[in-house]
Amino acid sequence: MTFNRSEPYNDLPLLPPGVELESRAVLKQAIAANRVLANLRGLAAKIPNQGMLINSIVLQEARLSSEIENIVTTNDELYRAAADADGKTDPHTKEVLRYRQALYRGFQALKERPLNTNLFIEMVRLIKQVELGIRAVPGTALKNDLGEVIYTPPEGERRIRELLGNLEQFIHVEDDLDPLVKMAVLHYQFEAIHPFPDGNGRTGRILNLLFLVEKGLLDIPVLFLSRYIIANRMDYYRGLRQVTEEQDWESWILFMLRAVESTAQHTFDQVTRILDLMESVRERVQREEPGIYSKDLIELIFREPYTKIQFVVDLGLAKRQTASSYLQALAGRGILREQKIGREKYYINDALLLELTR
Repeated sequence: MTFNRSEPYNDLPLLPPGVELESRAVLKQAIAANRVLANLRGLAAKIPNQGMLINSIVLQEARLSSEIENIVTTNDELYRAAADADGKTDPHTKEVLRYRQALYRGFQALKERPLNTNLFIEMVRLIKQVELGIRAVPGTALKNDLGEVIYTPPEGERRIRELLGNLEQFIHVEDDLDPLVKMAVLHYQFEAIHPFPDGNGRTGRILNLLFLVEKGLLDIPVLFLSRYIIANRMDYYRGLRQVTEEQDWESWILFMLRAVESTAQHTFDQVTRILDLMESVRERVQREEPGIYSKDLIELIFREPYTKIQFVVDLGLAKRQTASSYLQALAGRGILREQKIGREKYYINDALLLELTR
C-alpha cells in the first residue's frame, strides 16, 4: 500500500526500518551529540541536590513542549504556580505543570520497570487529566493551518497496539544501533502511530527523555529538546513528513542528533551559570548574613525561583517567625525580591529566573 495522507496509515512499516540508518554523516553527528550529552551527564552528577535541576529546568522543557501544542503560559505564572500548587491558576499553566508531573512519574517508574505501553497511557492520562486510552474511534486526521489533511494515522485499537508492541521490542532489543539514532527512530514511530486521542506530541517528547535515562545516557531527564524543536519547527515537521512519504530517514535522524547536541550544550552552559550564581550567593550570605547561613537554605532558594516561608519551615530550618526573618534578610540584601500576591507572600530569586529563561 502506497502512502495516502487521507487514508489511515495501517501499513506503517514495523521497526527496525529496512534501510541503512547509520550513514557516515549520521555517525559523525552522533559522535558529536554523544560527546556533549556525556558532558551534561557528568556535570549533573556533580550537583549535590539534583532536585534543583529537576524542579526548575524540567519546568522549562514542560513549558516549551506544551508551547509546541499552542498551550502557552508565562514564566512568572508558571514558576509562581509551581510554588503554590493548590492555588488558583489558568488552565494552560495547570496543563504545563501536569507535563512535569507526567515526566516525574515516568522517571520514577523506570526504577521499577522498563518503558512500555501501559506507562505511555499512564503519562498521557496525567497530562490530560482524563481517562484516555488507545484510540478506538476512527476518523482521526492531522491537518495543517489551512485545514488540509496532511496525515491520517493508523486506526483500530488492535492495529495500534500491535504497532506499540513492535515499538517496545525495538526499544529494548539488543542491537548495534547508537542509542541516539534509536531515539530518533522511535520518536518518529510514536508520532506516526499517534496512539491517543490527544497528548501524543507531549507524551512522545517525554518518551525521548525517558529513553535516554533508560539507556544510561542521562541520569536525570534534563534536556531542552523542545527548545530546538520550537526554533526549527518547520524542519521538524518536514523531517517527519519526509520519512513518511519518502523513507528519508537520514535527514530526520540528523535533525534529531543536532537537536540533542544543541540542547545538551545549552543545558550544560545554563547549569554551569546557575552553579556559579549559586556559589556566588553562598559566599555572599556567609559573608553578609552569617547568622542565617546554611547549605540547605541556599539550595532551597535555588530549587525554584519562587520561595515561601512555609518552604523554610517544611525543611525544618526554622519555625515560621524565624523563617520569615531569614527570607526578609535575603530580600534586604537584594538576593531575593519580596512580592505579595493576594494573601500569599513570595520571595523571588530574580537572578535564577533570568538564567532559567535565557
